[in-house]
Amino acid sequence: MTQRTIAVVSGGLRQPSSSRLLADRLAAATGEELTRLGVTPKIEVIELRDHAHEIVDNLLTGFPGSAFAKVVETVAAADGLVAVSPVFTASYSGLFKSFVDLLPDGSLAGKPILIGATGGTARHSLALDHAMRPLFAYTRSIVVPTGVFAAAEDWAGEEAVERLDKRSRRAAAELAAEVARREPTEIEDPFALRTSFEDLLAGE
Repeated sequence: MTQRTIAVVSGGLRQPSSSRLLADRLAAATGEELTRLGVTPKIEVIELRDHAHEIVDNLLTGFPGSAFAKVVETVAAADGLVAVSPVFTASYSGLFKSFVDLLPDGSLAGKPILIGATGGTARHSLALDHAMRPLFAYTRSIVVPTGVFAAAEDWAGEEAVERLDKRSRRAAAELAAEVARREPTEIEDPFALRTSFEDLLAGE
């Protein structure tokens, strides 16, 4: 079986975090769908809360620390991405946006992405299509049609959770299909020598 890596980015600020709960649900569903398609899933979870200070340091200095550089590399090298943010004032969180701002130009281009968001009430669900989808469209990502929003009421009772799971499975199936049909992501080494020594000596 071939293997594909799914990076899961959770922008929740609290512990426990509803954003992390949703991210885990979407990751598990995507893994199941990839397995069904004959692909071995490798899930890499990134909790932005754990890297908040490193994100700020990177914004201020222009350089990532070694630990945060590995986080960025994980996202860039992933074959697909699950991205979940809490909704604050009708949009994604500042921490989530700062993380996306720090990703190298082009690192998300063509990458399949499943977007998710959490909020206190369903009226925040518009943030998926009016904030998160345009953000990733700008990065030239391939955002799957189904986004998943979870309000507080979506965790209350078996019927509500069942409806959330149904939406999650539909979105996961869309992401898995996009990931499975693509070649594995290849990251260029920025330090690789692309000109022969002969050409260098010849001044070319």
